[in-house]
Amino acid sequence: MLNRTQAPHFKTIEKVDIQEAASFKLDNGIPVYTIDAGSQELTRIEFIFKAGTFWQDAPLNAITANSLIENGTAKYSANKLSDSIDFYGSFFETSCGYDFSSLALFSLNKHLESTLVFVEDLIKNAIYPQEEITTYLANKKQKHLVNLQKVNSVARHRFSELLFGEKHPYGIQAKTEHYDNLQRESIVNFYKKHYHHANCTIMVAGKLPANLAQILNKHFGAEKWGSATEIKKLYPNTQNNLQRENLVEKKDAVQSAIRIGCRLFNKTHENYFAFQVLNTVLGGYFGSRLMANIREDKGYTYGIGSGLSSLVNDGFFYISTEVGADVTKSALDEIYKEIEILQNDLVTESELETVKNYILGQFLRSVEGPFALADKYRGIWEFGLGYDYYSRYFGAVQTANPRQLRDLAIKYLKKTDLIELVVGKK
Repeated sequence: MLNRTQAPHFKTIEKVDIQEAASFKLDNGIPVYTIDAGSQELTRIEFIFKAGTFWQDAPLNAITANSLIENGTAKYSANKLSDSIDFYGSFFETSCGYDFSSLALFSLNKHLESTLVFVEDLIKNAIYPQEEITTYLANKKQKHLVNLQKVNSVARHRFSELLFGEKHPYGIQAKTEHYDNLQRESIVNFYKKHYHHANCTIMVAGKLPANLAQILNKHFGAEKWGSATEIKKLYPNTQNNLQRENLVEKKDAVQSAIRIGCRLFNKTHENYFAFQVLNTVLGGYFGSRLMANIREDKGYTYGIGSGLSSLVNDGFFYISTEVGADVTKSALDEIYKEIEILQNDLVTESELETVKNYILGQFLRSVEGPFALADKYRGIWEFGLGYDYYSRYFGAVQTANPRQLRDLAIKYLKKTDLIELVVGKK
């Protein structure tokens, strides 16, 4: 009989086998990567463009061009496009990140080709009607004005400016006046410059139809489409903000938003894997030291976490939380205290074992299903990495040791290198 008074033993995960993506090219050179898995007759086709905010020449260009691409073509109105995709039980979504923008279609295989007729047209022939732009920007501006009153939203945007500089592509943030000044011509030019065959990669996942290559080639590979031009990006290599402590005061704030961090590195760096282990110990999961201290012990917050954000051209470490305005200073002191402990004392073997099993267990859960497998491949494709990245990741996590983590904390988490931002009261 199962003894429920004893916790189950940890079982160390030795390795994981990931189904790798297959690949081919369309006649016009567009690379296609596929994950053929799953049991449902459902396919996701993702069109990825190097068209994130990093590449925009004016604030709001990238996200507006991406969000409104489905709002009409010369042939179909926005309502016609939406109704036609819905008619076939399909779903279309847009997404704009720092480095890439994507357009994704989810469709039953039996309706895939019928739905792609409309998706093809909106990708190739978007017209961006002025009335749609006006409505979109008015709504976004209203949301922006509301967010200006939220300490967490202000902290998120201001922290990016402090990390990278207000003129760096990763640091530029939209201001209220940008919603009034953005012109249709600028949006259309961004669309033409970035949404074309030479800047497109297609990733497909699901139980794939046998004639997938023929379908994609018919709609997207038979000819070159769009205004293909070479995309270059010159940007200032700005340094971290020289002022370490920063305050955006809100006198009526009940809570204060805290951000602490620094520019660091992305997943191509040799110390990325081991630092992820260190970060997990500090604030990367619910059982982390920051959660145990500042939430469970002190009761200053509902949640606190830390992370390492990996961007194609940079990366940064951050600690993020919201605390009661009256305990802001105390919370800051405890955060730095936990960092100092990592710099002075070795993590115990038992805690490290728990963290390793958590990290590897989370990884296993993140590769369940065809869409998750495709997302995992995209996570390495964006950085020009191969599947050996994941075997190296497993090896680095398994061999991480207490002295290594202490050395990383000393090297990368110096208090003098960490930018501190408080939005609210300090």
